Amino acid sequence: MTMLDSPVFVVTTQADGEPSGCLVSFATQTSVQPPSFMVGMSRSNHICEVASRSQHLAVHVLSQRQRALAELFGSQTGDELDKFAHCSWRAGPYGMPMLDEAVAWFVGRTASRSDVGDHVCYLLEPVAVWAPECSEELLYLSDLDLDLDPGQEEPTRRFYAPSEVTRRYGVRFTLDMP
Repeated sequence: MTMLDSPVFVVTTQADGEPSGCLVSFATQTSVQPPSFMVGMSRSNHICEVASRSQHLAVHVLSQRQRALAELFGSQTGDELDKFAHCSWRAGPYGMPMLDEAVAWFVGRTASRSDVGDHVCYLLEPVAVWAPECSEELLYLSDLDLDLDPGQEEPTRRFYAPSEVTRRYGVRFTLDMP
């Protein structure tokens, strides 16, 4: 799975006045009509407990310029550090913490939650969106130099090292057919 390269997102939420957020790389659009999006968050991450008490999540799209923001939300745990004290944000739709540096974002209502491996997947129905035209290149997982996500065990072996060629568009390959 380490050979898959995808955009990273920062997901934020709040419950009972407690903001929380984390970097996610497990995320995908799941339906066009009605629109839906799924994010997977590590069960051991602080945001999972806060998200379980919230009806909404905010999903932020980052560009290459927001690498430091991605590293803040990807390498620190909310149990030990107030991430929001180290970045610019404001309360947005449905009280969600909105990161000012994001190039785009949406707030989604949680339609369902599912345990999937060591993650909890949230199926979201977008209820508020901000997506201006943007020519900036998005930030991908291979762009980050994170040792470990909080609460995650180090992989025993890496099968693939991403290169400059795969960064922008993900992994490309061809199959030789006999």
